[in-house]
Amino acid sequence: MKTIELLLTESVDNLGIVGDVVRVRPGYARNFLLPRSLATTPTEGNIRRLQEKRKIVEEQMRLKRIELEQMLEKIANFEITLERAANEQGILFGGVSQHDIANALRSAGFAIDDRTVRIGEQIKRLDSYEIPIQLAGDLRTQIKLWVVSDKPAGEQGQADADVEVEGELVEEDEQDQK
Repeated sequence: MKTIELLLTESVDNLGIVGDVVRVRPGYARNFLLPRSLATTPTEGNIRRLQEKRKIVEEQMRLKRIELEQMLEKIANFEITLERAANEQGILFGGVSQHDIANALRSAGFAIDDRTVRIGEQIKRLDSYEIPIQLAGDLRTQIKLWVVSDKPAGEQGQADADVEVEGELVEEDEQDQK
């Protein structure tokens, strides 16, 4: 496999930070990194020129790491409840996506991206779920998600039946139906 060596002039997700010398495929370099000025040739002068910028980026990364560790402590074992419309069997008419969960966490005061919520596919049933949250490569935890019906408890199972105050089912007489 043919690769080329480049010096990163900006941090690139899943590749490296400013000042890293990386090996990439020629197409990736030609079509993405070089046209966007994210990389250059790794000469001694270029490496020296980027040392100061690299120190600034490393300090920013260190501060961001501290912030993420503090958020991890707060979010660990956090519980959220989402109300959704569902049928009598508990199957949702829509679904709960990672975006919905991330929005609920943001409204609870956590500054997270949608991609930190790792559910794989949409949730389609009323139930409780353990939702993996990955803030960084090694900063992982779980939250508890309760997906509940948007109908009050009395309406949920007996939607078409008449219920007395005591909770007994009222059966209609055959004569009443004629």
